[in-house]
Amino acid sequence: MNVSIIIKSFINSSFTHDLGEDMPAVCLYFQVHQPMRIKSFYSPHSISLEIPPDKLSDFYFGRDENRAIFEKVSDKCYIPAGNILLDLIYDMKDNGVEFKITFSLTGVFIEQASEFRPEVLDIFHRLVKTGSVELLGETYYHSLASFISRDEFVEQIKMHRKLMLDEFGYRPSVFRNTELLYNNKIAEIAEQLGFKGVITEGVDWVLGWRSPNYIYRPPNASIKILLKNYMLSDDIAFRFSARWWDKWPLTAEKFVSWLSDIQGQTINLFMDYETFGEHHWEDTGIFEFLRSLPYRIASVPHLEFATPSEIVEKYESAGVFDIPEPAWISWADAERDESAWLGNHIQRMCFRELQNLESPVKSLKNRTMLRIWRLLQTSDHFYYMSTKGLSSGNSSDGNVHGYFSHFDDPYTAAMNYLLVLSDFKSRLMSIMRKTEPDSRRIKEVLISVVLQAEHESYIDVEAIANETGVPKDRICNIIEDLRRQGFLSGDSITEKGRAAINLFSVFPPEQAFHFFYSHGRYAGKS
Repeated sequence: MNVSIIIKSFINSSFTHDLGEDMPAVCLYFQVHQPMRIKSFYSPHSISLEIPPDKLSDFYFGRDENRAIFEKVSDKCYIPAGNILLDLIYDMKDNGVEFKITFSLTGVFIEQASEFRPEVLDIFHRLVKTGSVELLGETYYHSLASFISRDEFVEQIKMHRKLMLDEFGYRPSVFRNTELLYNNKIAEIAEQLGFKGVITEGVDWVLGWRSPNYIYRPPNASIKILLKNYMLSDDIAFRFSARWWDKWPLTAEKFVSWLSDIQGQTINLFMDYETFGEHHWEDTGIFEFLRSLPYRIASVPHLEFATPSEIVEKYESAGVFDIPEPAWISWADAERDESAWLGNHIQRMCFRELQNLESPVKSLKNRTMLRIWRLLQTSDHFYYMSTKGLSSGNSSDGNVHGYFSHFDDPYTAAMNYLLVLSDFKSRLMSIMRKTEPDSRRIKEVLISVVLQAEHESYIDVEAIANETGVPKDRICNIIEDLRRQGFLSGDSITEKGRAAINLFSVFPPEQAFHFFYSHGRYAGKS
C-alpha cells in the first residue's frame, strides 16, 4: 500500500466533523521569479559597440544565457512541481478537501515563460483555472522601485496588475512587495491602490513577544498584514536537505506535527517556488515531501487550507505592526532588512546612479530605454553585489548570495552592472541630445533660471521662453528638476545653485547639458 493511499485514509477518517471558526489556516505561498541576468563583460571595450536600439536589451542581458537558465529551472522545478500541485488539487477535491495555494508571478518571469517555455505558462493557467489558486500583486520587474520613487513604484504595481488581468483574467487583492520589503509607507500605498492585504516577514525585533501567526494592521491604514512564519518556512526552504540540521531528515509527518501544536489565526508558509527541485534537488526527497504535505495537513482536524485574501476577509487584526520610515524589513539574510540589496557602498552607488536616471529616461517617452532602465531595477542585480561574509567570518548569508549569483564574486557582479549602466546612460544622453532642444539653448535656459533666482527670487518663464526659443512647458520641467536637485528652493537660489552658476557659465554646451542630467537626485516625473 503506497503512501498516498495511507494518507488518503487519514483524510476520510478525519473530515467527518464541522471545521468550525477557530481552525488555524495554513497558507502556502510560493514566489515565482527569474531575473533577466546581465551578461558578463570582461572590459569596458567589450561593451562599447554599435548596437541597434531594438537589440540593446538582448545585448545587455543575454537572451541565450537567460534561456538556458530558464529551461534548466523549468525541467527541474516548474514543470514537475506544477504537475504535482495539479494532481494534488484534483485528487484532494475527489476526497472532499480543497487544497489551496498562492503564487506571485513576476512580469519578467511571465515574459520568459512565454518566450522560452510556453509549457510552464500553460501549467500556471491550468492551476489558476482550478479555482484553488490565488495570485498576488507585486512590482512587474521584481524591482527596488519602492526605493526609486512613489510614482515609479505605483506604475510598476499597475503594470503587474494589468498583466495578471490580461494573462489570467485575475485581479489580485493582496500585495507583496519585492523580497517582502516593507514599511508603513508600503501598506499605505497598497491600500490606496485597492489592496485588502499585504504580506511581509514576521520579524522578531518588531514582534517581540507576539506571534507571527496572527493578522496585524499598520498604524497608518486599515489594510491587514499577513506575516511569514520564517522558522517553519525556512525549515523547508533552506534546511530541508541540510544534513547538519538536528531535525534532518524532514518528513511531512514530522513537519505537520509541528504545525498541529501551533495556536493562532494563520500559519503562513512563504518561500521561493524554486525550493522544489532547484534549490533542493529531486534526489533529496523534496518532491515526495511536496506530495505528502497537503494530505498530512488535511489529516489534522483543526487545520485547514486558506489563501491570503480568505484570511484577511475572515480574521480581525490582533494588533499594530509598526515599521516607520526610514526603517525597512524583508525576508532576506539574518538582518531581515534592506541590507541584502543596499547594504554596502557599491550597491548604494549603483542604485543612486540608476535612480538619478528616472526623470531623463521618462522624459524621452522611449519604450525601449524605459524597459531597460526598469530591468536594471530588478533586485537580483543588487543582491549579487552583496559582500556579506567576505570579511566578517560569518559566511552563511554570503554563501546564499553566492549560490544565486552567476558571477564569481560580488565585485565582478558590480563591475558588470556598472559597465552596463554606464553604457546605457551614455546612450540615453546621446538620444536626449538628438531629441531635446539644442543643447546650447538648454544651457541658456539653465543660466537664465539660476541667475533670475539669484538676483530676483522670481523666475519669469515667459521671458525665458521668448529669449531662448525653448517651449514654456519644457522650461517648467527644467525648473522642477532644478528644485528636486536642490539648486532651487521655490524661486530662490540655494547654496548649491550659487555654485552651479559658475559651472553653467564655464562649461561648453555639451558639458553643461551633461552636468544638468547627471547630478542631483530625481524623485519623480519631469
